Amino acid sequence: MYPIDHLWAAAARFGAQPAVLHAGGAISYRELAAAVVARAAGLIAAEPTPGGIVAVGADNDPQHLITILAVLAAGKVWVPLNPRNGDPELRRILEFVEPGLIVGDAAMAERLGGLGFAVRVIDGLLGGDSAGLPMGPRAAGAIDLRRTQAIKFTGGSTGVPKGVCQPLRAWNACIAAQVHHLRLVPGDRYLVSAPLTHGTSTYMLPFLAVGGALVFAEEARAPALLDAAARHRASVCYGPPTQILNLMEEQRRAPRDLSALRLVVYGSGPMRPEQIRAAQAVFGPIVGTCYGQTEAPQMISYLPPEEMHGAGLSSVGRACILSRVAILAPDGKVLPAGVEGEICVRGDLLMSGYHRDEATTAAVMGQGWLRTGDGGMIDESGLIHLRDRLKDVIISGGFNIFPADVETVLARHPAVLNCAVVGVADAHWGEAVHAAVEFRAGHGADAEELKALVRAELGAVKTPKQVHVFAPLPRNPVGKILKSAIREQIGRDQILESQPRVGPSA
Repeated sequence: MYPIDHLWAAAARFGAQPAVLHAGGAISYRELAAAVVARAAGLIAAEPTPGGIVAVGADNDPQHLITILAVLAAGKVWVPLNPRNGDPELRRILEFVEPGLIVGDAAMAERLGGLGFAVRVIDGLLGGDSAGLPMGPRAAGAIDLRRTQAIKFTGGSTGVPKGVCQPLRAWNACIAAQVHHLRLVPGDRYLVSAPLTHGTSTYMLPFLAVGGALVFAEEARAPALLDAAARHRASVCYGPPTQILNLMEEQRRAPRDLSALRLVVYGSGPMRPEQIRAAQAVFGPIVGTCYGQTEAPQMISYLPPEEMHGAGLSSVGRACILSRVAILAPDGKVLPAGVEGEICVRGDLLMSGYHRDEATTAAVMGQGWLRTGDGGMIDESGLIHLRDRLKDVIISGGFNIFPADVETVLARHPAVLNCAVVGVADAHWGEAVHAAVEFRAGHGADAEELKALVRAELGAVKTPKQVHVFAPLPRNPVGKILKSAIREQIGRDQILESQPRVGPSA
């Protein structure tokens, strides 16, 4: 079975029911399937190479959704292009994958055209023969499930891009895990809040598979998203922590009727316990979390809302179906419960490798395991606890320091909105602990006050040697704090303020 087969089955079963809800109305399952077939035929007419690469760049809207599904139906390889990325990064991606066809909405077509690329506008892809679509509703089914379905890019914005090849089997495993663990049922409505170019794309087919609907807002800002959630009775929402916190603040400011919302899932980064409690206070006891990577999309593990308390507040849940998770030592030995090491995963969810990069693939995949690069442990009950990216662990004076430990303490200060802790090369310590903080509007704190807070909780070894203010902390296009940019800025001494006073002047 191909991932797109879920759409064909749902179209037959739920034909007249809404598959997509948006400001302009609704698209039924029957209408969605027909639009996908027509656009898939147009894609093949424009790029006839079997299994060719199609790059798609657009903001969240139903036409973007239809185009992604059409790429799947046409048997093509999908490469998402995030409009939030800078032009240099988009150029690197396109030059690296060499797509046979680039498709975009009007804004992206103009932008990429200015970079010298030929781009077809999404709604201009019409025509062609729909009868023989490689993964269409009447496909013979001769394509190996190990074949690449998508190439998604991960990592920093400099150097050679790192393209993750996600095979058909990985998408199938992700769909099964979401339907099972999120307990999806007909009538569920998913608020499309995060970019379709990233984690949100993994939620398309699970909801369509069960007869749910995808809810599109007029824009990706918190007020419009909550308005759409209230208007269309959204039941499930997913987003990175920054977006969940933005939605929380907006709901506090102007409450909407979100009584249909039964599940708010955060992922793509951690939330601190006090942030989780704040979200629970606004949305109710419906906050869950998932852990995944582009290399193992979205659902390595899941923690349901009913376990989001006590030890669950510091956990990313238990391993999902079709995946095995273990903690491995550097020598590949599986470690017992409670012992920290590297979080590793195996199963159908895994990527097949990095595009045109056998060396990096071999470095992270071996003996069936994917080495996630995340440190952590599994407790006696099977809950997985993340510690930090192993590459982010600071070795200072011979001691291993996990930045997350220090960040948790700093975040308790009422003036601190966000923070990040990094290691900076130091002649005496090897690496020195440095803290970067972003204050709440109108607030500040003394560096010594913040250091004392950490010293009292964690001791002198883990106390930052310096505290730096950023306004705001640098983030990537999906809202993750960029520690590499923080290190670079500290290294260049391009900081906003430094000791002894790090808050706004009185």
